[in-house]
Amino acid sequence: MSLQAFERIVDVNRIGESDNQPLGNLLAQNQSARKSSMDQEKNLLLAIDLQNDFMDEGALGVPGAKQDMERLLHFMYRHFEDITHVMASIDTHKPQQIFHPCWWQDDEGNEPEPLTVIEWKDVKEGKWLPRFYPEQSRTYVQKLEETSRQKLCIWPYHCIKGSYGVALEGQFTRMAYVHSLLRDYELKTVVKGEDPLSEMYGILQPEYSEKNLVREDVVEQIKSYDNIVIAGQAKSHCVIETVKQIIEHLKKDRNHFHHLYVLTDCMSSIPGFEEETDQQFAQLKEDYGIKLVTSEEWASVKGQ
Repeated sequence: MSLQAFERIVDVNRIGESDNQPLGNLLAQNQSARKSSMDQEKNLLLAIDLQNDFMDEGALGVPGAKQDMERLLHFMYRHFEDITHVMASIDTHKPQQIFHPCWWQDDEGNEPEPLTVIEWKDVKEGKWLPRFYPEQSRTYVQKLEETSRQKLCIWPYHCIKGSYGVALEGQFTRMAYVHSLLRDYELKTVVKGEDPLSEMYGILQPEYSEKNLVREDVVEQIKSYDNIVIAGQAKSHCVIETVKQIIEHLKKDRNHFHHLYVLTDCMSSIPGFEEETDQQFAQLKEDYGIKLVTSEEWASVKGQ
């Protein structure tokens, strides 16, 4: 493959910054790569929520996200012809959603602060009152606890539809689209999180919903690959919940789990969730055989 230099595609010093350079400037004449349709082994890079609002200084910034991104960009360049397709999830919200401050108030009309955890007993006792869809909101909080899902956490406003923060990070966008153009496929994207009455950390389904919102189309796409490589933000929430959901939907064929790779140096946790998240990943590795590897290790352990 005659691919232009890494530095011609991305500028790691501008990760998280606005970038308006047109993609046409990135593609030198006569650049080529093997078409992805010719790959004998199909490898999917599943990039979770690599958006501006999750970069270090974003609205819901994850410390370390820029360094994670730099390592991922090098991984993508180094394995340009090993990666068959890139699939990117895009967390997308409006302000009026059940996990944003404006949805709730106390008996004095005050909104909860970000990172407030609202439990069923708080709602039942009137500590927190929903401003929208009161009956459905109470049911949601109750069902979350009954099904042992994560408790409702109030997050800062983030990934608001139409905002700069919802966009895929600029340097990742450049690398991903150059990859799709030179390898001749359409970049795959999965929009998630638009239901106002549910949280959606993983890409396949909400934490709880009265509706059937399972992305069966995405499940079937994931099944079609020989290897799945996962990276993104945040490790403690959207990445690990995506891994759990993939395991849940692919558990009839456990062989898939040995071909599920999580790049440990291309993701970081929201502060305060690190230890719990590491324990959960270690348990998933023990129970299902998923591979926890660095971006440098992947090539040497793939297929083992």
